[in-house]
Amino acid sequence: MHRSGLTELEVVLAVARQQSFRAAARELGLSATAVSNAVAGLEARLNVRLFNRTTRSVALTEQGRRYIARITPALAEIQRAAEEITAEPGV
Repeated sequence: MHRSGLTELEVVLAVARQQSFRAAARELGLSATAVSNAVAGLEARLNVRLFNRTTRSVALTEQGRRYIARITPALAEIQRAAEEITAEPGV
């Protein structure tokens, strides 16, 4: 996976998509611990819980749903920009 430098945001989106920390870790090629730490770090900085976690499930909170809705288009645009610039021949 191409890294945009926005790893925590990419991790949060993967966890939301997969509804699993382990599945998100596999998707991203990271350890489950790294995924958990990235989510916890972002939640701490935002001072909001993005996911409700139990031993059997992971689900977005209402704040998490709103956050995902706002960052998804922005991250997609950043990823497209990175792909475009890296596809161009060097100057």
